[in-house]
Amino acid sequence: MRILVFSVCVLLSIAAGQTAADDLDSAILKNRTGVLVIRTTPGAKVSVEQLRHEFWFGATLPNGVFSGRGKPEDAARFKEVFPSLFNAAVVENALKWHQIEPERGRIDFTTLDNALAWADQQGIPVRGHCIYWGIPNRVMDWLKALDDPQLRLALMQHGRMIGARYRGRFAEYDLNNEMIHGNYYEQRLGAGITKEMAMWVKEGDPEAKLFLNDYDILTGNRLADYVKHIRALLDMGVPIAGIGVQGHLHGDDFDEAALRKALDELAQFNLPIRITEFNFPGQRSKYYARPENRKLALTAEEERAKAEAIRQYYRICFAHPAVTGILMWGFWEGANWIPQSSLFKRDWTATPAAEAYKDLVFKQWWTRWNGTAGADGLAVVRAFYGRHRVTVNDKQIVIDLKRPEGSKVVDLP
Repeated sequence: MRILVFSVCVLLSIAAGQTAADDLDSAILKNRTGVLVIRTTPGAKVSVEQLRHEFWFGATLPNGVFSGRGKPEDAARFKEVFPSLFNAAVVENALKWHQIEPERGRIDFTTLDNALAWADQQGIPVRGHCIYWGIPNRVMDWLKALDDPQLRLALMQHGRMIGARYRGRFAEYDLNNEMIHGNYYEQRLGAGITKEMAMWVKEGDPEAKLFLNDYDILTGNRLADYVKHIRALLDMGVPIAGIGVQGHLHGDDFDEAALRKALDELAQFNLPIRITEFNFPGQRSKYYARPENRKLALTAEEERAKAEAIRQYYRICFAHPAVTGILMWGFWEGANWIPQSSLFKRDWTATPAAEAYKDLVFKQWWTRWNGTAGADGLAVVRAFYGRHRVTVNDKQIVIDLKRPEGSKVVDLP
């Protein structure tokens, strides 16, 4: 366990002296930790225990768990395990328009409402994926059958409805999914429709945070297209609150240099970056790209390699100052479109990847400190950004150390 407790100047000098091989640790120290100063009486016993990360470590909430159509014992186990691992979530399918309204006027929010109610009880923020999805084969036939004025009206009504119905409930939304790969609405109604769609959502919820979301970006294959797309939308005045990048499209390994380059390129917009849909192995792996391999199990050696790859992927993303979270697109074989990428087997047996994930999030990147205040009555603790319980003798206080603050003074005499 790495305990991060030094004076600020000592920590910075250590970070500056690290070799290139330790650049990720140095960047994590710089970008993900701040300083808690506890002011109390000299010699008082002090402890700091992290309760929650500020950075989003999340996963999907699948329909099968919240629709009532799955096995009750599976749903119960999922709901038990999820909050022990993750502090954020994304609805996998329940918000998608073709799920909510497969036939015109037949609208069903049951699964979505169930997922949100459970997340609210757990205090877990949720991404809304997605309000619109303009890939042509994801647009309902009844919507395509409308003439242009009717289509525009339907888009307006849907955006306003989602914004108003879920006002303040979603931490953020994907506005129109995967636009660089297909945009039926723009093809029909012109480039200005994207801004209109955003504004309709904001009429229902003025505080709605609207993200872009697309794939094959972190591989580098469509990075230049995405940068151009983002710049055009910003120039148009589309209220973009953040950039979503899916982590599906690598194979049995991933290109570290391409991942770093993509994150650096996207950081130019000074918007938060979420890794929104992460699987490893990915969609180009032998397990998904070849249908005959869909049910293949990983060997013990492959499981170990998967764990190491996930560890490195998370380290790179956590170290990058523009990234604000990573959300797995499935973590249990019973509800994961690429089962081999799961942290847990169908029977909930933990894989080496689960242990690697927990080691990072809850050990290496988790603040735990016990000590005594100095002669000046101060305890200076380097801590990961997030929520912490500070205890001095028999007194306790829960505080949030936020990255924009960098440091916080806690008085607990």
